[in-house]
Amino acid sequence: MNIGGPAVQVSGLMRGFDQDVFEQRLFTGYCAGDEADYLELIAPDIPVTRLEGLGRSIKAKDDLLVLFRLIKEIRAFKPNYIHTHTAKAGLLGRLAAILSFSDAQLVHTYHGHLLHGYFSPLKTKLVIIVERFLAKRSKTLVSVGSQVRDDLLAAGIGTPDQYVVIPPGISLGPIPNATTSRNALGVSSDATTITFLGRITGIKRPDRFAQVALQIANQNPKVHFLIVGSGDLADSLKAQLSKISTQVTFLGWRSDVENILSATDILLLTSDNEGTPISAIQAGMAGIPTISTNVGSVSEVIKDGSSGLLTSLDVSEIVKAVQSLLSDPGLRNQLGESAKIDMSARYGVARLVNDYQKLYLP
Repeated sequence: MNIGGPAVQVSGLMRGFDQDVFEQRLFTGYCAGDEADYLELIAPDIPVTRLEGLGRSIKAKDDLLVLFRLIKEIRAFKPNYIHTHTAKAGLLGRLAAILSFSDAQLVHTYHGHLLHGYFSPLKTKLVIIVERFLAKRSKTLVSVGSQVRDDLLAAGIGTPDQYVVIPPGISLGPIPNATTSRNALGVSSDATTITFLGRITGIKRPDRFAQVALQIANQNPKVHFLIVGSGDLADSLKAQLSKISTQVTFLGWRSDVENILSATDILLLTSDNEGTPISAIQAGMAGIPTISTNVGSVSEVIKDGSSGLLTSLDVSEIVKAVQSLLSDPGLRNQLGESAKIDMSARYGVARLVNDYQKLYLP
């Protein structure tokens, strides 16, 4: 439950389901040292069972102990559904269901996938083999976007009739006054703020973000960059941006996304792969346009030229897109207003909860 899309979705479902109809139990592990725990930082009200040893990295002994613990919990609880999220938990959760001989129907949500940009070709092939096996034992496979589903089907994971596309659903608190937020963050009132919001790790390509930032900063001394998040490449990103350090603020993980968005003019995503980016939805709900590489299911969230701008992976093309919004505040505001209307209509929590309740109780 590190900060990110899966944690936001699971929290919304835990809060939103009718408690007279659904009895839920959430099992999760602990976040790594370079990650922030969503439950601790943002959702401490949600009841959870922590599994010691369940984490992102593969550790044979710990993973085996977690598997046995899950088998024990499944046999005691006797659930009607076992619903897993994320790759590692999806593997252990579904294996535990199989080994416990549970009658529960298995559901797995793909918030993205590991087919591009994560592993070597050999490891990727192994991931595909495992996912194909688990898909055969699952009743329903949920994807957060059509492109994610199509990528998985192209890899032979699951069958078309197993998939249901359920977009994310999130909520934002009130957006505070921009001047107040900027003062609190140390951002000048006349600066144009470009924000990176998410894990600072390889798939998000912080190095590409840095290349864009360096070019933009050299041409625009009043541009300020907010880096919100952390990860294994945080120190590397700081080093890359050291030449423009006066125009960059590293904020680490924050629980006050509304304050961050209030101080933001443009959200910039430079990833090699994305599922359905929660940060872009949050930005849109706050009236902020997003510039993003056109990867994964991003194009299903951001309508190019309407609620944001989509680019290739080429740095020069991303720079050109950023410059277009820097030079035209009117266009920036127009895209932001369009994004606010569109995102609020399509990605509310009530819609998410209703979609999942229909999945469980057709």
